[in-house]
Amino acid sequence: MSANLTINLKRASKVYNEGEIIAGIVVVESSGDLRHEGLTLVMEGFVNLQLSTKNVGIFEAFSNSIKPINLITTSMELVPPGKIPSGITEIPFEVPLRARQAVSPGYPGLLETYHGVFVNVMYILKCNMKRSFLNKPLNASCQFFVQYKQQEPAPLKPVRCEITPSTIRASGSASGSGRTVMPQFQIYAEIDTTVCPLDKPLTGKIRVDECSVPIKSIELQLVRVETCGCAEGYSRDATEIQNIQIGDGDVCRGRDVPLYMVLPRLFTCPTTTTVNFKIEFELNIAVIFEDDYLVTENFPILLLRSR
Repeated sequence: MSANLTINLKRASKVYNEGEIIAGIVVVESSGDLRHEGLTLVMEGFVNLQLSTKNVGIFEAFSNSIKPINLITTSMELVPPGKIPSGITEIPFEVPLRARQAVSPGYPGLLETYHGVFVNVMYILKCNMKRSFLNKPLNASCQFFVQYKQQEPAPLKPVRCEITPSTIRASGSASGSGRTVMPQFQIYAEIDTTVCPLDKPLTGKIRVDECSVPIKSIELQLVRVETCGCAEGYSRDATEIQNIQIGDGDVCRGRDVPLYMVLPRLFTCPTTTTVNFKIEFELNIAVIFEDDYLVTENFPILLLRSR
């Protein structure tokens, strides 16, 4: 006799805010009468932390002490032990999405779903049907997504800067062929705001006023900076989320080139700081010259869930 178990949520987007009800159905499909020892549903939310390999030597003494952080655990019995008839049986359920009441020190509450490299925030529904000793239990799982409720828009914080050889030397943000003589250039960059709503594009402009060598490409890079660890120490790693080319070839001098970037879902979240980890974001404007010599300008940005 074959049997199958699946979880279907009523909300197609699978996106929920804290305080809402997660409603759906558990579908049991069986070719015959199915005896069982009970059907349970568990809702879990957790943060997985991982140290980068380059820091293993430094933190090998405590690498095993970084355990997943539990955000929420709710369990309920859907069906008591008994028998489910053959065919398709739909069992409805409703689970409130609420943070734990008895909080421990450092408990961050419910966080937005986020998929990073060293930090991952996930929420899962798991259904389990216990069966007799001779039959394997049936299991099903379904991931859902948590978002903060939208807040009032934050004040705009525009940034304007000139990128020249003197500013690059001061910040140490040049790399490439290792040449000692840097080309002469003057570039104007503007970010409309460094406090960015997640549901709106990041915008600005860049203008090459002068450059003594041909330009190969101008790129806009979104970077996540993840910090994780415990009381014994922390590791901090920056990884690229996405890269958009905004200028191809030797762009015209004195012309504004617009910057426009849509923030990717799941790979970004509101800027987060907790006792055990931090998730921060930066924006890089990279200018690549014809000989692959590279200069970059870095802008720390604050991401928010606002209107």
